[in-house]
Amino acid sequence: MDPIPPVDRTDVRFQVGMQLRELLRLAPSVHSRLASDIGVGVTDAQALDHAMAALPSPIGVGDLAHNLGIRSASATVAVDRLVSSGHMERAPHPTDRRRTSLVPTDSAYADAGRAAAPLISAIRSLTAGLDKETADEVHQFLGDAIEVLRAFADRADAEDPAEDPSTSP
Repeated sequence: MDPIPPVDRTDVRFQVGMQLRELLRLAPSVHSRLASDIGVGVTDAQALDHAMAALPSPIGVGDLAHNLGIRSASATVAVDRLVSSGHMERAPHPTDRRRTSLVPTDSAYADAGRAAAPLISAIRSLTAGLDKETADEVHQFLGDAIEVLRAFADRADAEDPAEDPSTSP
C-alpha cells in the first residue's frame, strides 16, 4: 500500500476531511445521548435505528446482527429487550414465512422523534441557510462520502466476516 502523501493542513479540502472525521467520531456520542433519552441501551437504540432505516424492507435478527457487527444471539437479546419495552414487535416476513421481521412500534417512533427533535430542528435550521446550488453540492459530496464509507465498511466485512475484533485476544 502506498504511504499517505503529506498534506497542507491549511487547505480547506484537508479541513473538510477532518470535519468528516469529527462527524464520525461524534456519532457514538449522539447515539448514546439518543439512547439515554429514549430510555434504552446504546445497542438497543442502534438496533431500533437499523430496523427503522430498513423499512419498508423487513429486517430480521440475522440482518440486524450483521449490521451491528454482533452475534445473532446478542442481537436476539437486544430484540427481546426492545419487545419487552414496547419498542419493537416480531411479525411474519411478508414473503418468506420461515423468517420473522422486526417492526418498530408506534411508541418507538414517538420516543425516537421526541428524543431526536432538538437535533433535527437544529440541522433543519442549518440546512435552511444553504442556497440551492450549495445544497446540491453538499448533497452530492455527502452522498459520495457515504459511498466511500460504505465501501470501506463492506470491504472489512468481506475480508473476515466471522471475525469479531472485540473478542480477539
